[in-house]
Amino acid sequence: MPPLLFRCSPLSRLSRSASVIGLLVFGSVTPAVAAFIQPARSDRDMVVSAHPLATAAGSAMLRQGGNAVDGAVATALAIAVVEPFSAGLGGGGFALWHESESGEVTALDFRERAPATAGRDLYLNAAGEPQSQLSRNGHLAVGVPGTVAGLYALHQRYGELPWARVVQPSRVMASQGFVVSDLLASEIAGNAERLAQNLAAAAVFLPDGKPLQAGEVLRQSDLAQTLGQIAVEPQDFYEGEIAKAIAADMQANGGLITQADLKAYQPIWRDPICGPFRQYEICSMPPPSSGGVHLLQMLNLIGDTDLAAQGWHHPNGLHLLAEVMKIAYADRAEHLGDPDFVEVPIAALVNPAYADARRQEIEPQRARSAEEVKASDTETLERYRNFKESNDTTHLTVVDRDRNAVSMTYTINGRFGAGVVAAGTGIVLNNEMDDFAIAPDTPNLFGLVGGEANSVAPGKTPLSSMTPTIVLEDSQLRMAVGSPGGSTIITTVLQIILNVLVHDMDAGAAVSAPRIHHQWLPETLRIEQYGFDRLTVDALEARGHQLQFRRGWGNANAIVVGPNGELTGAADLRGEGIAQGGR
Repeated sequence: MPPLLFRCSPLSRLSRSASVIGLLVFGSVTPAVAAFIQPARSDRDMVVSAHPLATAAGSAMLRQGGNAVDGAVATALAIAVVEPFSAGLGGGGFALWHESESGEVTALDFRERAPATAGRDLYLNAAGEPQSQLSRNGHLAVGVPGTVAGLYALHQRYGELPWARVVQPSRVMASQGFVVSDLLASEIAGNAERLAQNLAAAAVFLPDGKPLQAGEVLRQSDLAQTLGQIAVEPQDFYEGEIAKAIAADMQANGGLITQADLKAYQPIWRDPICGPFRQYEICSMPPPSSGGVHLLQMLNLIGDTDLAAQGWHHPNGLHLLAEVMKIAYADRAEHLGDPDFVEVPIAALVNPAYADARRQEIEPQRARSAEEVKASDTETLERYRNFKESNDTTHLTVVDRDRNAVSMTYTINGRFGAGVVAAGTGIVLNNEMDDFAIAPDTPNLFGLVGGEANSVAPGKTPLSSMTPTIVLEDSQLRMAVGSPGGSTIITTVLQIILNVLVHDMDAGAAVSAPRIHHQWLPETLRIEQYGFDRLTVDALEARGHQLQFRRGWGNANAIVVGPNGELTGAADLRGEGIAQGGR
């Protein structure tokens, strides 16, 4: 029997069929200018991810009687094989689990952490100047990976199928191979120079010294063996032969991670951060992700503003969103960090009264400069701290037959992480150390700045923007959503939530719609090229916004529960993923 080659079938692509829909501007319909994907629909269950083969792996677990966690773990492991530039075994992330029967939402932090010998001056030269290339490329950029530990911990607590079974699809894909897509070929070609600097990475992605081309088959025998070992004993990644191989590769190439670092790694169960938005409850990740805090902060700043009455993407609404984003990202740069190392004023930042006070600063007809938008000082935040809280990267969402849900975002940070593969393992390693503030006000890979709260320290977790989110209505699942995209993640999730809950879009339209992004610094309003009409652009410029036109960003996906209980799911047209529902 010939080897089974996994490939994206024409039917998989047709299931993403897009229809052209008019955009609302100034509350009216203009000529059609954007493609909105038609969502997948199911009365049973749904899996959405960034790659058709990963979605299929998760769906297979649901067909075999597994629940949302079984589907999510299988999907995440498959992504490690078929989308190695965005996430994998050598990275980390965050997951939310919603149990339908109890209404409970739990959060798991399996983010990468700094090695024991890392210190605040790790990436400074003798003159005290930051050396950003060291935190982005090569072995010194790698944080202790958490993906395997996190997926196993999630499965041990909530999964129903045997662990080895949920690992099997990814192992088979790595061993037998799959057909390289246009996107993967483009990512390999775009990073070929970095990958060529590491022999193990080059052997996988640059065979014969040339980047793999679309249509060729990528087989990853070392990764298949690693997945086989993990299927039998996941702790082998942290204490066994896999750990020895990673530590040896680190020692040979100037990295810091040791066997002791790997053995000490433990994922952390945390209380999700939840808060009200109109009749909904929004639950997302707490620090060390900044996603949940600032998602709720921005929703609070929007408050009861009637965006729907203005019309979708009315310039008044877009101006408000941009100014809201500036306030949140200014606070992020000053106050957010690992809560196990610094005190993060979460309760104050998500206090509706704090949002009411900050909203007064926003001028309806003028964009304020970064100099005018300041983070609140500690004394100001102290007044709001007694608020009672309500009980590159990839994202996946899974909802099972019982309406349990998983929203998971995980990553290796930049494209192909640190640009290295741990020799003999097939594992692409992260460059997550760049998510620390390697020096005060020094931008990271995504242009974000930070200070003391996010400085490097042994065992510390770098601040993240990952925002896996679950939305409840009357304690029942309404929506699961998330996105990759570095600093743009939080604003992407914000806009998708508003598209569904305020503008009544279905999942396909909500994730396809053009987006804006502002992160305080740099002082530009990023706006999706060709996504906005000339009158809207002129109106934003007239208010003083410095517009930066960019190709689409993010690769979001979402599952929405309709009034009749039907699930609709969609993967972003900006990527190559699909949604697949059970019948």
